[in-house]
Amino acid sequence: QVQLVESGGGLVQAGESLKLSCAASGSIFSIRDMGWFRQAPGKQRELFARITSTGSTDYDDSVKGRFTISRDHAKNTVYLQMNSLKPEDTAVYYCNAYLSLLSSRYQYHYYWGQGTQVTVSS
Repeated sequence: QVQLVESGGGLVQAGESLKLSCAASGSIFSIRDMGWFRQAPGKQRELFARITSTGSTDYDDSVKGRFTISRDHAKNTVYLQMNSLKPEDTAVYYCNAYLSLLSSRYQYHYYWGQGTQVTVSS
């Protein structure tokens, strides 16, 4: 019914930039919050950037000032611009959306993308 597809991951050197995208498709009625999580080897998945339907954003201190989350409502897409990347940013990055379906317009649920690997070498 709903798919979230991430793209833009890869291997970069420390100090470089990457931009991730996550497009939601399917029988979507409305999307509220969208967010980016990441999971490093041996660690739990953690939320580090979030954007509401009105454009308000929130960041974890570990990425504040380096990463920027944005969204395109018309395309049901959320972006993550990552600058000044560090080796500790290496992880699998997942997008997440809190949305409702055409079949149940006022029931919201979380949906996940499949993840994209970001590796930052020193």
